[in-house]
This record gives sequence, C-alpha cells and structure tokens, in this order.
Amino acid sequence: MADVDVQVQYTTTERKTRKVKKTSKRRESKDGDVTVTEVEQTNTTNNDDGGEYTKAMNKDWHSGHFCCWQCDESLTGQRYVLRDEHPYCIKCYESVFANGCEECNKTIGIDSKDLSYKDKHWHEACFLCAKCRVSLVDKQFGSKLDKIYCGNCYDAQFASRCDGCGEVFRAGTKKMEYKTRQWHEKCFCCVVCKNPIGTKSFIPREQEIYCAGCYEDKFATRCVKCNKIITQGGVTYKNEPWHRECFTCTHCDTSLAGQRFTSRDDKPYCAECFGELFAKRCTSCAKPITGIGGTRFISFEDRHWHNDCFICAQCKTSLVGKGFITDGQDIICPECAKQKLIDDTILPLVAKARDWCAFRDQGGPGSTISDKRARP
Repeated sequence: MADVDVQVQYTTTERKTRKVKKTSKRRESKDGDVTVTEVEQTNTTNNDDGGEYTKAMNKDWHSGHFCCWQCDESLTGQRYVLRDEHPYCIKCYESVFANGCEECNKTIGIDSKDLSYKDKHWHEACFLCAKCRVSLVDKQFGSKLDKIYCGNCYDAQFASRCDGCGEVFRAGTKKMEYKTRQWHEKCFCCVVCKNPIGTKSFIPREQEIYCAGCYEDKFATRCVKCNKIITQGGVTYKNEPWHRECFTCTHCDTSLAGQRFTSRDDKPYCAECFGELFAKRCTSCAKPITGIGGTRFISFEDRHWHNDCFICAQCKTSLVGKGFITDGQDIICPECAKQKLIDDTILPLVAKARDWCAFRDQGGPGSTISDKRARP
C-alpha cells in the first residue's frame, strides 16, 4: 500500500467574513473500476459576527465544508487520509483503495502493515509459509503455484538438485546450467583436474565435463609420428592420424600429403623411391615398374615388361594380348618368327645346295658326269 497521510483535525472558532466556493467529488466502485462524479455547490457567507471554521491542508474551511471526497461526510474532528491531494474518511479510503489480504481475504486497513509480493498483498500477521505456517516477515521465501513457502519447505518440495553433489539449490544460490543439467558454482568443475570451470570454455563428453586442457591431454587426436596434438588439417593413413608435414616418404622425407604414394611393410614411399628401391624393372627399358596410377605390366618367367614396352623386337608391333615367341632376350611375333626361321634355316640350306651343285658341275667329288675327250 502506498504511504498515506493520516491526520486528525479539530475545529477552532474565529470571527471572520468569507465567500466560499465548494466543489465535492464522489468516487464510486463499479466492477473494480473507480468512477468520479463531480457535484458543485456554492455557499456564500457574509456574517459580521464571524463563525466557526476548520483549518486543514493548510487551508481554512467552514466546518460543514471540509468533507470526505467520497461520501461528503464531514471530516471536522475526524481522522482522514489524503490521496492525490483529496481527503477521505477512513471508511471510504479503505473501501476504495485498500488491498485485500491473500490469506484472510480481509481488507488491509490503514492501521495494518501491507506486505506485497508480485501484485499480491498480506497483513503482516498473515504473511506465513503455506506449509509450516512460520512467519516470513524479513525472511527468505520462495513462491510456487501462487503460494509462498519458507526456504526449508520450498527446498524440500520444489528445489532442483545439483548434478554434481546432489544437494538442493538454496534460495539465492548461484546455478551453472548446461542443457538440461545444473550445478552449484563450486561443483561445476573439470572431472580430471577438479578446477572450477566458471566462465571458461569447457568440453562435455558423455556425462562428464572437461576443461580444454584436460580434454586435449586425454582425448585430442595426436600425430603417430611426433605425438603432438593435431589442431587442424591432418592426414589419415592406415586409420592413423598424421600432421600433413609429418606424413613424408620413409626414404627421402618428401611430403606425401596430396601426392601419389605406395607402401611397403606398412611404410609410405613416394613413387620414385618405391620404384628405385623395390619395384621390378622392365626387361626392355630397364625402368622400374611401379604400378602407381594404374600402370599395367606383363610378366613371363623371370622377366617383366611395361605394357608399352611389350613389343616385337623385329617389327615393333605390340604383343599385348597376342602370341609371341622368345628369341634369346628378345620377343618376336609369330610372323617375324617364321621369317627368321626361313632366314636362319632354309635360306642357308638353299645356299649350301646351290654351292654344292656348282662344285659338282665343276667335277668335284661325287660328280656323275664324266668328262670325255676325243682321242686321236
């Protein structure tokens, strides 16, 4: 309730002549609203013999003119209340302006202390805990479902509990909240180092809370080569993490990030080192056959060729997918093999036959033609 000025006025007598204009207002209650009705009345008094008057509100009034603003009853010699610079008798003031008590439903008169909370009002004696009925005047209290409770009763029935220690949050206690969980400020700490998180950054994992440092030490991804934390980027090889700068050729230390590479005994090698160290070599060009990038090759016995190098040694025709004949270290196509057979076998025989015939015609051994000369 707003502070009001309660005053008691008494009348005194003084001889005087006055001209008074009185305006009275009547305020009526209708469905909780207050309406104002103005009634104007003018009285003129010319009395040389003087008269009685009332001094109130720093003004002089005829005794019959100092009235309640609501009911027009005279306030002379009565207690009254000033509101908005208008005087009210006690009864009218309480009926129009006083609040009703939430506990006893009676009007909180001007002689009672009005205690209020969230637009609700109580007599001082009615301001009690809804559970244990202890007075809540000058004590901490909580509100639930339009009722008020002392701290102990509120905590026992409604207070939430800390996810750290399981204790209730007392009235006025600071809470730290994350998603659907809440902690006392002292309980909201790293599960590893036990230091309070406060306003610092943290990382949740399953049902535990970690400070950034402890989380990195325990769970952060580390490079298998240098064992340092990978903060950004990185390369995965054989399901293991590497820094990009740590993922290098085992032989020459050239970075393999974004490059073609192959492995030997679970160790990565660049294409050049792998070819030089481990790859088969082409029988034709003597260069390594790495197989990187889809390179195909052909093997025969202990010899190997790049696809492009597997050609006939005679006509240079590709023999991939065709029959071939070996000729020492060379491979030749069937056509060239036939021609070589002719050149190496039949032609020499023909030449020998030709030479023999020529020798025979000249009378050599084995000749069947006699050389007869005419005798004299």
